[in-house]
Amino acid sequence: MLFVKRDLITLYKQTLLGPLWYLIQPLLTSIVFTLVFNKIANISTGGIPPFLFNLAGVISWNYFRDCLTETSDTFKKNQAIFGKVYFPRIIMPLSVVLSNLLKFGIQFGIFICFYVYFYLNGSAIAANIYVFTFPIVLVCMALLGLGLGMIISSMVTKYRDLIFLVSFGVQLLMHISLVTLPYRVFQENHITWAVDYNPVAHIIEYSRFVLLGEGTVSLFGVVYPLVSSIVLFLLGVLVFNRTEKSFIDTI
Repeated sequence: MLFVKRDLITLYKQTLLGPLWYLIQPLLTSIVFTLVFNKIANISTGGIPPFLFNLAGVISWNYFRDCLTETSDTFKKNQAIFGKVYFPRIIMPLSVVLSNLLKFGIQFGIFICFYVYFYLNGSAIAANIYVFTFPIVLVCMALLGLGLGMIISSMVTKYRDLIFLVSFGVQLLMHISLVTLPYRVFQENHITWAVDYNPVAHIIEYSRFVLLGEGTVSLFGVVYPLVSSIVLFLLGVLVFNRTEKSFIDTI
């Protein structure tokens, strides 16, 4: 809990707006996506208000992205602490997941506010009965980001430039994770292969399906990301625990 508190306090310390950036970032991103993809490119969101469609994808993506990028630099970022005292190293990536969960909770609260606003104004949005499975969506995103992050953090101890590759790769991954485009766009252009084997895309599509009643969901789209998340998490823990025994010699 001390590490969670540290992450939350130090991130926006000595900034003018402080924690308000938790709200500003997804709102501005959603506005830009709405203008570019829905107004200029004229991409349909199936009757869902474009801003709400984008906001649902952005807050889900932000949680996964933050878990991945912040965990992938665990050994390098905390080498001073790791070199002074021993404690279970896996506490560090776990604290990242928890601190990002608090950020997600704040952003999800904003999503609920806009959801109610659009609903009261007659928009065709409706959460379905599967909305109660949304916590499982969060667990999948956390496990996926944590697992990949721990694997990458173990590799970064030897190959420092991987951290730059992760930052670049995450930006590219966003565009094939259905954050900015609905699945039907990939179907119409016959390039569904670009997202079919991306577990993050299925997670975000499912989150829109349960929250807004819009999306393409199949049995494969439910089972595949769930299994992928668990497997990658277990693999990440295995690699992370093996690396922590000798990382101090190579970091």
